[in-house]
Amino acid sequence: MTDDTPAPDSAPEITPQGPTRAGFVALIGEPNAGKSTLLNRMVGAKVSIVTHKVQTTRARIRGIAMHGQAQVVFVDTPGIFRPRRRLDRSMVAAAWGGAADADIIVLLVEAHRGLTDGVAAILSDLRERAGRTPVALAINKIDRVKAEDLLALSQKLNGEYDFARTFMISAERGHGTGDLLGWLAQTLPEGPWLYPEDQIADLPMRMIAAEITREKLTLRLHEEIPYQLTVETEAWAEQPDGSARIDQLVYVTRPGHKGIVLGKGGETIKAVGQAARAELMEFMGRPVHLFLQVKLRENWLEERERYTEMGLDFREGDPDR
Repeated sequence: MTDDTPAPDSAPEITPQGPTRAGFVALIGEPNAGKSTLLNRMVGAKVSIVTHKVQTTRARIRGIAMHGQAQVVFVDTPGIFRPRRRLDRSMVAAAWGGAADADIIVLLVEAHRGLTDGVAAILSDLRERAGRTPVALAINKIDRVKAEDLLALSQKLNGEYDFARTFMISAERGHGTGDLLGWLAQTLPEGPWLYPEDQIADLPMRMIAAEITREKLTLRLHEEIPYQLTVETEAWAEQPDGSARIDQLVYVTRPGHKGIVLGKGGETIKAVGQAARAELMEFMGRPVHLFLQVKLRENWLEERERYTEMGLDFREGDPDR
C-alpha cells in the first residue's frame, strides 16, 4: 500500500514501554503550503491528493502514523484562503473545523514566501480560535532559501505568535520531518490508540478512489478546469476472483468541459483511467477494473449531495454564515 515516498528522516523512537498516546494533529496553512505532502511523508503512503495546483484538498483527510507507543492521527485540511464561492467557504470552514477538533495544530509556512498577508490572517484567526491548543510552526521548503533568511523568518513569525515549537522542514525531501513527528508523538495526550495499528487512513476506500481519479484529472488538465469538476464513486463491486470493479462519475459544470475531459477520441479520459487504475491497484494490492463516465451537471457546486460525498458541510458554504 506504499508509494515511493520515503519515510520521515530518522528521529529518536519512543521506547515501547509505559503508557500509549494518541490524538489528532491538524495541518493548516495557505493553499499549496505542503500539507498533503507532509501528511503522505508522515504516514508513508499516499492518502492525500498532491498536485502542483492549489486548493486540491477538499475534505479533511485523516492519515495515521505510528511512532513508538504513540498513534498520531493527522488531519490534512484544505488550504485557508479568502473564500469566494460556496465550495470555497465550505473548504475553509472544514479547515478551521479540523483545527478546532485537534490536540495539536501545526502551521505550515513556505520558507520562500514568508509572512504573507494570508499567513498573517491565519495567525490572527489562531489567536482567537486556538485557545490552549498547542500550535507548532513548521517552516517548509527550507531548501529554497539561505540559512540566514530562515533564521530571520523564524524570529519574525515567533514574534507574531507564541508557538510551542518551531521546526525547519522539507516535506518533499523529508528533512526535519522525523524531529517533528517525534515531538508530536511525545506531546499528544496519554490514552488508548484510536485506530487499529495497521490502518493508515480513516477515509472510506470509495472516497480515496475518487480522490485518486480527481488527482489524475487535475494533473492531466493543468490550467483548464480542475476546480469545476468532481469525481464520485458510484458503485463498488467485489468480484469472485478477488478483484474490484469500480464505477465512477466525473461531473463537469459546462458542456464544453465534457469534451475537454473526454479528449479527442476519448484519449484524455482513457489516459486518466489507466493512471488512476494503476495507482489503485498498487494502493489496494489487487486487480482493479475502473470505469469512468463523464456527465454534465451544471449546478453540482450548489448541490448538497455533492458536498456530503466530499465530506464537506453544505451549510458552511452559506454566504451569511
